[in-house]
Amino acid sequence: MSLVYVQNFSVSLDGFGTGQGTSREAPFGHAGERLHEWMFLTRWWRERSAEPGGSGGVDDAFVRRHDVGIGAEIMGAGKFGYPGWHEDPDWKGWWGPNPPFHTPVFVLTRHVRAPIEMEGGTTYHFVDAPPAEALSMAREAARGQGIRIGGGAIVIRDFLARGLVDHAHVAVAPILLGRGVRLWDGLEALEQNYAIEATSSPGGVTHLTFTRRAP
Repeated sequence: MSLVYVQNFSVSLDGFGTGQGTSREAPFGHAGERLHEWMFLTRWWRERSAEPGGSGGVDDAFVRRHDVGIGAEIMGAGKFGYPGWHEDPDWKGWWGPNPPFHTPVFVLTRHVRAPIEMEGGTTYHFVDAPPAEALSMAREAARGQGIRIGGGAIVIRDFLARGLVDHAHVAVAPILLGRGVRLWDGLEALEQNYAIEATSSPGGVTHLTFTRRAP
């Protein structure tokens, strides 16, 4: 059976996975790009951007796991688009004509529309379904490969709360946001169901990994 992953999801020291005031001009609200600056400094990111240099340490090792063995993704409506995107029939996500997923992507939304086929193997499917039902759809599409829960914070929180995630990686960036959407709310005693390990990088990021305990 396909394993379910969260990969490289960044939160602030106070647990926010996005800032307040998201819009088409500000996908992460007042947080801007600060949650992901650690990723932009890695060799992996520079390679994908056709730029030289970049760090090759712990941060780079974690981000290189992205895409390996992934056959489908589930994301929330807030990751796919800005508030109100469903009223724009031409909106096809933040990532241009060739999105970085290259798999079927299931967008959880109340505003269901026809699938959108993009370049590079990405097809967006818009579904109004609870986590377990969406996961069943993704498993069929993934054909035995892994499934990534791509975010945002509310979607990841819902899947973790239901014990549907096998392995999660959360990167705690050394910033404070003070407001936005928090990841950890309602996940009290998560450590009872997941073994947690922490690894720190020289840049100040703490990488938390969560592995679901055997029943």
